[in-house]
Amino acid sequence: MRPIMLLSALLLALFGFSGSARAQAEEQALVDRATLTLQEIMGPADNTGDARALLRNAKGVLICPRVFRAGFFIGGEFGECVLAARGGGGSWSSPAFYSLVGGSFGLQAGLQDAQVISLIMTERGLNAVLDSQFKFGAEAGLAFATLGRSIQGATTAAVGADIVTIGRSRGLFAGITLDGAVLSANSSAMRAYFGREASARQVVVAMELHNPGSDPLRGALMRLGAPASGGGNSAAPAPSGGTTSGSAAPGRVQTENLAPPPANRR
Repeated sequence: MRPIMLLSALLLALFGFSGSARAQAEEQALVDRATLTLQEIMGPADNTGDARALLRNAKGVLICPRVFRAGFFIGGEFGECVLAARGGGGSWSSPAFYSLVGGSFGLQAGLQDAQVISLIMTERGLNAVLDSQFKFGAEAGLAFATLGRSIQGATTAAVGADIVTIGRSRGLFAGITLDGAVLSANSSAMRAYFGREASARQVVVAMELHNPGSDPLRGALMRLGAPASGGGNSAAPAPSGGTTSGSAAPGRVQTENLAPPPANRR
């Protein structure tokens, strides 16, 4: 009888570990897609200088690699997103996980999905997003800005905004509004990714948790949000405190090894 009980316990532990590893792999895939989205929207030198200027001053960034719209003009929308916040010394936090659900996002007729980045420019905006549920366009006291087909002049268009949204669909910058969409923290995704219960505030503000799998995303934020050297469009230097594996192939995430984000004791 005892061998059967031991075998049962071993099988349960094995299946539990397999399920946990599978869940973590799913969250890592989302983080990797967010990294590619950031690089694709902010990376090209043409038409993104002003957006990078906003990123340099942003308190946080919400990245939704794919916001999917089912229907035409009227329908349901859904997206999985990650949120990172700027820490001390130019570092960035590991990502917290969010789900985005809403009615109409105001996508143009015929567009089915989009990459979306929301730059959070103020502490007030970041604290609002960190609340249990956040509704775009409906938070009292917050100013929102949306950048359309061209993001040139973004710094002017976004003056005074707490949150600035940039969207791109099929390689083109598109006029996208998230008004009415509800953003909710995904606690099960954070538990799978970090191996323990965690709130979004613990991850992005207190920076108590870190997964090295997020280092490519953190490194991309540090590079793309760094001041351009010599006033030109040259690439920013690699972040300090870690190593990179060289240039990544198109569509793949570059491997990086950075120092963990500094814990915030506030």
